[in-house]
Amino acid sequence: MNSLFSQPMIAYLRGQFVQISPASVQVEVNGVGYDVQISLNTYSRIQHLENGILYTCLLIREDAHTLYGFFDQSEKEMFQLLLGVSGIGSSTARVILSYMKPDELSKAIMSADSRALEGIKGIGKKTAERMVLELKDKMGKFSTESNNLPMKNNTLHQDALNALTALGINRQAAGQAIEKVLATHSNIPVEDLVKTVLRTL
Repeated sequence: MNSLFSQPMIAYLRGQFVQISPASVQVEVNGVGYDVQISLNTYSRIQHLENGILYTCLLIREDAHTLYGFFDQSEKEMFQLLLGVSGIGSSTARVILSYMKPDELSKAIMSADSRALEGIKGIGKKTAERMVLELKDKMGKFSTESNNLPMKNNTLHQDALNALTALGINRQAAGQAIEKVLATHSNIPVEDLVKTVLRTL
């Protein structure tokens, strides 16, 4: 069953961030609420904002219409490029962008660092090699800037668990892995916690 990428329908949303989690955000625009799927990268940029803009991609399948949102155009464009690689669907693309920022991913692809790409959950050797082969010539426009905002986590375990289950990880396995990481890194930001767990599963 093929996905149809429909950028012209909803290019971006500007409105109030009603509810934000590591995996999704509800955006209210003129009284209408949109449920938008996001990466950890976008979450780290918007988690303390009450209003803002998300650049969006609407993926249409026979059984679902799913809206993905991104903090900036570079992440949106990287998401689009990833969808063009054989073997990478929307869920895997979101995992990749939760694991690496666009500039980090661009560097790995341009340097043909397959080992770094294989470290992402769900990316095997063949997929990593396809990413390098198909995307290497398209990486030049991505910025090398990296923005890390401080994280404040009152419900660190739950936020990480929600993010991991939204990314398709078994809830029980995710919970056990989170506890192991928190035992030695109690002040770790939620996006780093999720990335660390993804490496261990």
